[in-house]
Amino acid sequence: MSALSVEQFKSALPDKVKKSVNQELIDQINTTLSDPEMYESYRDNLLSYTRVMADGRFKVDSYVSAVKYVSHKLMGCTNIEAYTKTFPDKYDRFVQQGVTAKDIASYVTAYNKSKLVNLIFEQTMIPSYVLNQDLYQKALNVQAELMMTAHSEKVRTDAANSLLTHLKMPETQKVELDINVKEDSSIGALRAATMELARQQRLSMESGQMNAQEVAHTKLVIDSEFVEVN
Repeated sequence: MSALSVEQFKSALPDKVKKSVNQELIDQINTTLSDPEMYESYRDNLLSYTRVMADGRFKVDSYVSAVKYVSHKLMGCTNIEAYTKTFPDKYDRFVQQGVTAKDIASYVTAYNKSKLVNLIFEQTMIPSYVLNQDLYQKALNVQAELMMTAHSEKVRTDAANSLLTHLKMPETQKVELDINVKEDSSIGALRAATMELARQQRLSMESGQMNAQEVAHTKLVIDSEFVEVN
């Protein structure tokens, strides 16, 4: 079980809070994360969710506590169990002071709904398409097999359409393609207008209607706009 180092923690934190990290703080964190069964999970989560500290509004010790709480929640603990394991001294103080179970539950609920805890929860969520990637591929394989081997033409057609839908080019790429096509059309129009102007200028010079100086100052007109050609 390797302890968390200053360098490891700093490398995971946003620049604006790195200066608050020192060896004393790391020693406190390692002491806080001293549960041998949970240490690796604590440490990994502590390094993984530091994005929530980017705005600098949360204290590092509050972040460490929130990571502990979320880590216990991810292990299947109830809110009260996770809170008790995260804040054992605070929970004992509640009991010694005679705070009712209902009031303790209210404190725990409030902490569970706190912004820092929920920001960390958001970091732990895995998108369903990532979590079920293997099932997605299996479904595609089934559709491909039906398209190739099904006896019913309708089944084969439906399977083929399903594959075309799920494997089509992303919309963002289509937009980029449209932009390129429009740009090419504009360039083509400019090229055609330039060639026509050159033809007219040559005829004008051959007939004596324009001289070289006049041709050099001719303006190219495209869609009510003009471009100097000299």
